[in-house]
Amino acid sequence: DAVGGEPRARHVYAAAGAGADVLAAWRETLGERAWVVSGEEAIAAGERDLMLGSRFLGDPLAGGMPQWKYVSNRFLTTVENIAFELHLSEYHTGLRAYSRHLLETIPYHENSDDFVFDQELIAQVVAAGMRRRIGEIAVPTRYFEEASSVGFKRSVVYGLSTLRVVGRYLLHRLRIRRSAKLTRRR
Repeated sequence: DAVGGEPRARHVYAAAGAGADVLAAWRETLGERAWVVSGEEAIAAGERDLMLGSRFLGDPLAGGMPQWKYVSNRFLTTVENIAFELHLSEYHTGLRAYSRHLLETIPYHENSDDFVFDQELIAQVVAAGMRRRIGEIAVPTRYFEEASSVGFKRSVVYGLSTLRVVGRYLLHRLRIRRSAKLTRRR
């Protein structure tokens, strides 16, 4: 259960509103043997520069995620984990937190104004050598009739765009076709 490719980091599930109590219990139990923090504290302390909220650290199907979205998310996440050499549970989440350092390091302003922005940003973080600065926290999955959700056609476009980002990253990493978009800012 590694978090963001860091094998010594663990995630813990907490019911809504119980996070502070769970955090306090772990801190009391582990004492000085471990550093126990929330996702927000990890960014504030400088341990992480990108925190992702993951529905897959829980059960997204129980939260109403459609089966086709589940399968496509698993496929894209597997491809990205292989390409980026990470072990994230999910890349396709709307809950993200960025540190100022991260935003000053990568050329995010060159990214798309569409949903694929997030995948481009992760590729930039990895290309900048910051893969160990990515972490995850569990978030609940809630799909319901009134919720805004991307439909099938739009999801196909997003999936293909994500694969294009992965391809661009691999070509850059292998030095076949360098990309200014994946070059760290000075």
